[in-house]
Amino acid sequence: MTTPECIWDLKAQLGEGALWHAATRSVYSVDIKGRRIHRCDEHGGARTSWDAPGQPGFVVPAANGGLVCALEDGLYRMDEASGDFTPLLKVEHDLPGNRFNDGHVDAGGNLWFGSMDDGQVQATGALYRLDRDKRLARADAGYLITNGPAISPDGRTLYHTDTPLRRVYAFDLQPDGVLTNKRVFLQLPEGSRPDGMAVDCEGHLWIALFGAGRIERYTAGGRLVGEVHFPCTNITKLAFGGDDLRTAYVTTAWKGLSPAQRDEQPLAGGLFAFRVDIPGLPHQVFALD
Repeated sequence: MTTPECIWDLKAQLGEGALWHAATRSVYSVDIKGRRIHRCDEHGGARTSWDAPGQPGFVVPAANGGLVCALEDGLYRMDEASGDFTPLLKVEHDLPGNRFNDGHVDAGGNLWFGSMDDGQVQATGALYRLDRDKRLARADAGYLITNGPAISPDGRTLYHTDTPLRRVYAFDLQPDGVLTNKRVFLQLPEGSRPDGMAVDCEGHLWIALFGAGRIERYTAGGRLVGEVHFPCTNITKLAFGGDDLRTAYVTTAWKGLSPAQRDEQPLAGGLFAFRVDIPGLPHQVFALD
């Protein structure tokens, strides 16, 4: 593993949602609090940014074109050419204090995503699964800040996180999308708050640690086998990309840093990249009809 390099000094307040789109060889990310969506090429060039009409939790590509983006009140279709957002599905209309945070598309083209209390006080967050027919299922609930989700290479295990509890859960993922056998996969120590995650082709789980300045790599049995350190503390999400899926793209944030800490961490909020020995898994597109 090599030293991370900042390929785009975005200065994102809350950078999140790193995503590799193989069809266009593009890297996407969002700035939730800055209400921006960003796209660049694999080296950080060919840069484009869009303003969002709300707080974008994540974006994923749709099989029939365009992007699906989560804003505070649900999912939207985003047209990259016009920058327009069209409502797709309202979610949690009865919880106006919630927003959405992090998403993942499984090998079957289904979208997994989580919600959270924007004030980070109430455990009103939930984990959802949305299929191509826009059938929505609440898979789990009772979260303060949802993060992840990520799925093992064989599709049988789903990992999901409640960041303030410093806890990563594992579930058995059934063929019909039902989650069973919820258990604590990792309980991290004070100061290590698990944020976004990704799984490599060996089934190892890579976890971005908010406030700890690093990414950790764990075996499927929960053993720590590697670390990557960054020049800033708030690491939020990683995604494997590039033609060989051996470049890790990483979002960061300056949210929560004092003015002095921001001076000490001028690259906080940037988009980083580093090379790895073991490739990640291909990113899927949302099979939306």
